[in-house]
Amino acid sequence: MGRRMLRMGNRVGVWMYRTLDGRLASGSKDVHVLMLTTPGRRTGVPRSTCVRYLETADGLVVWGTGSGSPQDPDWFRNLRAAVSTDVQIGAEHRRMRARELTEPERSTVWTDVILREDPRIARFATKAGRTIPVAVLQPAPD
Repeated sequence: MGRRMLRMGNRVGVWMYRTLDGRLASGSKDVHVLMLTTPGRRTGVPRSTCVRYLETADGLVVWGTGSGSPQDPDWFRNLRAAVSTDVQIGAEHRRMRARELTEPERSTVWTDVILREDPRIARFATKAGRTIPVAVLQPAPD
């Protein structure tokens, strides 16, 4: 039942993001949300989800807490397998590629960028009991 509710919530969030061009996506001026559309790793069917991000000099940083789930979220596993992804920020669409961060860079970005921006995110890592994956999205070459 819980997984079905999460999927339904994701569908509503994606619909709202598309319909309103990202307005009201987070409910807070301090939280930035983008929409990723990435081919499913098994089916190739495009899958969309809304995720938090932070803008850095290296690109857009995204992380896969899965609200504290014990496994990496599906969207992050799809992102790992994809060559590129469509990123929508507001009404703007960009073709981007993801680079998953490995240690020690992942820990540095997790601590110095993500947790510095919002220390409350750490509770999801504690609940999950796993290392939260972090990726940087950068423009895909044409």
